[in-house]
Amino acid sequence: MPLPLSVLDLSPVPAGSTGPDALANTLDLASWCERLGYSRYWLAEHHSTPGLASSAPEVMIGQVAATTSRIRVGSGGIMLPNHAPLRVAETFRVLEALYPDRIDLGIGRAPGADRVTAFALRRSASGGLGGESFGAQLGELLAYGGEGFPHDHPFRSVRALPDEVPLPPIWILGSTEESAQIAAALGVGYAFARFLGPRRAEAAMAAYRDGFQPSAELRSPRSMLAAAVVCADDAERAEQLAASMGLGVVRMRQGRPGPLPTPEQALAHDYTPDEQDQLRRYRRAQVVGDPPAVRAELDALCAATRADELIVMTAVHDHGERRRSYELLAGAYDLDVRTAERLEAGWP
Repeated sequence: MPLPLSVLDLSPVPAGSTGPDALANTLDLASWCERLGYSRYWLAEHHSTPGLASSAPEVMIGQVAATTSRIRVGSGGIMLPNHAPLRVAETFRVLEALYPDRIDLGIGRAPGADRVTAFALRRSASGGLGGESFGAQLGELLAYGGEGFPHDHPFRSVRALPDEVPLPPIWILGSTEESAQIAAALGVGYAFARFLGPRRAEAAMAAYRDGFQPSAELRSPRSMLAAAVVCADDAERAEQLAASMGLGVVRMRQGRPGPLPTPEQALAHDYTPDEQDQLRRYRRAQVVGDPPAVRAELDALCAATRADELIVMTAVHDHGERRRSYELLAGAYDLDVRTAERLEAGWP
């Protein structure tokens, strides 16, 4: 049975455009990908990053869900150390009440920001990753979701309203074995960010499956592989399009983040040896090529990691090219035929 195929959107801001343009592109792309037959549309959380307009995924989830009618919409993810668990529970119960059975709650433990921005988000004076409190925050969120607090807990009387609806399905997002073990112990879904740690994918996914403990929400493990993909009509054009994000990542790692460069700017850039090394490291985590080549590589990755689903992030300068990349990938996986079958059986 073919794997479900989904979309992860960071709302990239191309050079020469604006943040509002990027958000409008997100709404357009979500409608387009629903028509193409994608299963989910997840929105990321990043802060103080000029090249990304994805600072408020909970707002955009509501907008995307209102713009579409069938595709599941969720967070990829809510960075829990930045938020009070009660607020997350309330927000996602409201979303679930408005769009029943269409919302996903993906949770991450990274800040999605630099240290100064992390401090501005009221996380910690050190601006660290806050991993030491993630388990406690997650436990609190799950308690609001239905498990409840112990009778002597100070929050025992607090209700995350509207509590007539459940929390949406929870997924833990990560790129390490530690995040996989957390998801396994809780009995929730796990999404591995291969574009952040390509060499750790197989080990983390195996750790999740091996350690999975069934829960009331999920009786068996459910894993998702998140991959960065650029698909074009031919391999040469795909490489040109991928160059934009390559230069963007190099600049970000140098502490000079900005809007996504054009392919022409990226190809004309005179890379230093250190920048060339950074670019090679970045490109190892990308899947770039024409439709047959991209599908072959993705199929191999999913087989190696035994992923149950595949979620794809595509960031290129031109919005039309980004739409085209998802269209070509949908064609490579015959999503149009599968969508027709799902509609006949009752979406999704």
